[in-house]
Amino acid sequence: MINNDVLRSIRYMLDLSDIKVVEITKLADAAFPLEKAQVQAFLKKDEEEGYVECSGPVLAHFLDGLVFHYRGRDESLPPRPMEKRMTNNVVLKKLRVAFQLKDIDMHRIFEDAGFPISKPELTALFRQPGHKNFRLCGDQLLRNFLKGLTMRVREGS
Repeated sequence: MINNDVLRSIRYMLDLSDIKVVEITKLADAAFPLEKAQVQAFLKKDEEEGYVECSGPVLAHFLDGLVFHYRGRDESLPPRPMEKRMTNNVVLKKLRVAFQLKDIDMHRIFEDAGFPISKPELTALFRQPGHKNFRLCGDQLLRNFLKGLTMRVREGS
């Protein structure tokens, strides 16, 4: 899925302002260079003037910041390295951690979106890429997860 779409979806889900997106991103790395104007460019549609493609590191910092925003930072642990490549599986994993979702929550979210998946399908998404049962998370799967999570979060607020 396109990083800009993921960022747009999460921003809508949580009703975040552009400044709040910058603040959350800086939770992962205070020195990360991100400004409000860049966030506004990321949120534009791809055919609009001023559209800028959201890079993997920007999305990775934002999702890590989201984890710290919701769960806090454990200073006793060494910082985790940033992902070199943001895949749909990584996005799914980071959202699962940020919102403290268990398997049952994940299944409900997919069902609410009208896209139920089996337990083996779900666990295959969180395996290491070299594992024989690893499964790539497709765009449709991630899109439906974001849709279901949005319904869950927005109803709860």
